[in-house]
Amino acid sequence: MFRRKKKDDEPTDAPATPETTESAQSEAAAEPLADASAKPEPTTAAAAPAEAAADGGDSKAASSKRRGNRVQKVGTVFSDKMQKTVVVRVDRLVLHPKYRRYVRRTSKFMAHDELGATTGDRVRIVETRPLSANKRWRVVEIVQKAAK
Repeated sequence: MFRRKKKDDEPTDAPATPETTESAQSEAAAEPLADASAKPEPTTAAAAPAEAAADGGDSKAASSKRRGNRVQKVGTVFSDKMQKTVVVRVDRLVLHPKYRRYVRRTSKFMAHDELGATTGDRVRIVETRPLSANKRWRVVEIVQKAAK
């Protein structure tokens, strides 16, 4: 198969320019007057470090904004026999394709635990960089302590 070349006279998929109405034109005319009365802020090279210092200069905070949202899961601590590591069981309900009934599926994740979660606790885990051969999650908070 081959593709046909576009001719110059064929219409393109570019959006058409919107037409302005009289009210939009009057608002646009009023805006420059408001902008002229306001003093523009000077932008210099010294302003950028000042903003970084006001932000705290924390590169970790800046990198978290760039990274986006990380996957979070809520599960039950299944095992806490290791040092600073817990195994978290996350249950989810999946619709069976043939029988159209909900089936419980379980996944187990090894998570780094600085908070001291114990077996039976409901915890929220978040994905992170590989911490060991099997550990790629970190315990963020203990949602509910286990009943003793």
